[in-house]
Formats: sequence, structure tokens, C-alpha cells
Amino acid sequence: MRKKTFAAAALLAAATLTLTACGSQDSGSQSPVSMVSQEAGQRGPATVLDQPWDKPGLVLTDTHGKKYDLRKETQGHPTLLYFGYTHCPDICPTTMSNIAVAAQKSLTPAQRDDLRVVFVTTDPGRDTPAALGSWLKGIDPRFIGLTGDFKTVQAAARSVGISVEPTTKDKNGKLVSVHGTQVVAFSPKTDGGYVLIGEEATVDDYIKDLPKLIEGAKP
Repeated sequence: MRKKTFAAAALLAAATLTLTACGSQDSGSQSPVSMVSQEAGQRGPATVLDQPWDKPGLVLTDTHGKKYDLRKETQGHPTLLYFGYTHCPDICPTTMSNIAVAAQKSLTPAQRDDLRVVFVTTDPGRDTPAALGSWLKGIDPRFIGLTGDFKTVQAAARSVGISVEPTTKDKNGKLVSVHGTQVVAFSPKTDGGYVLIGEEATVDDYIKDLPKLIEGAKP
């Protein structure tokens, strides 16, 4: 991934302006949050922040029905945080699968055990702990699924520059969850969110950069 460095404040301000509806016919015309401040001539899915975000103080329910404190459980671990939903037909499963495949190919068993991949649902009305667990098991059983109060999820997402809106029906009557599609990488050294990874990131991008993110280094 070729990196871009932007102020976290600028990205956070842009978060309320740009969203992507997974599976929506209009999603292709909307830019993801991390691309809003993109400088001319720069391309690539990784955005390195010059001012890392604090990890959200998020306490939700995991796939076993137990409370999960994001800060406590991931402290000192390389962490990838993503907001999405299991009924998404495209971006969400692709992103999670890309990370799973890349981790298997590029990381040692010890590194995979150290990595925390946290998937927070933006559609808690349908994504119960059991539903999340079943969905993630088919991708990577080590991944952590969290569900709970929507307003809590929305506030946590916005604190790291990701916009999330309530699940609604599209023009065809299908339920869709509109949300930013970036993965936020948190350093194991500082626990700060210092990299945004866009939806265009491929398996090869993750294979290249996961070993660096595991160490808290810049991609």
C-alpha cells in the first residue's frame, strides 16, 4: 500500500459527509471517508494519520453473549476495527475475507494469535450474537464479533472517522446498512488508531502490510 498522511481532525469532519451503502446501486458514486482529503496524484488504500485516534471506549456483546470491553481486551495487541453488517452482499465479506486470507499467508501462528480483528455490526437489529458468530466462523473463527445498542456503535464509529446510519429500506424495499467502509488499524505500542485502510485494499495489499501493522509500524 502506498501511504497517505492526513490530519485525523480533517477526516473526522468529513465522516458526516460521505457514506457507502453495501450493495447499494449508488455506492459506486460515493467516496469512502478516507478518500475525502486525498491529495492530487495520490492513490492507494492506506491512509496514515499524523494524529492517531484514541481507541473507542466501546463495551458491547460478543458472539458468546458476553460483555466485551474493546479497550481492555485489545490493549497491547495489534487491532483491526471494522464497522459493517452480516447481510452485506459485497464490501463487508470481501474485506473480512481479504484480511483472513492475508493473515494466514503472511503471519506466523503467534502473530495471528496476537492480532485482534474486531467486526462491529451496524445492523444490531438483525445481527444477534449467534448470527455474528455463525457468519464470522465461516471467515475466521478468531475474528471477534460485537453487537449492541446502535447509538453506542454509531458514536464509537464517529470517534474514529467512520460514519454509520440506521438500517433503512432502499428503493427496492431491501434493508441496507449505510456505513463507512474503512478498516482502522490500532498500534500495539500506543493503542492509537494510526492507519485507515480503504475498501479497495486487496489480499496482496494486506499481505504486504499486515506484518508491519502487527509491529505498529507504518505501512
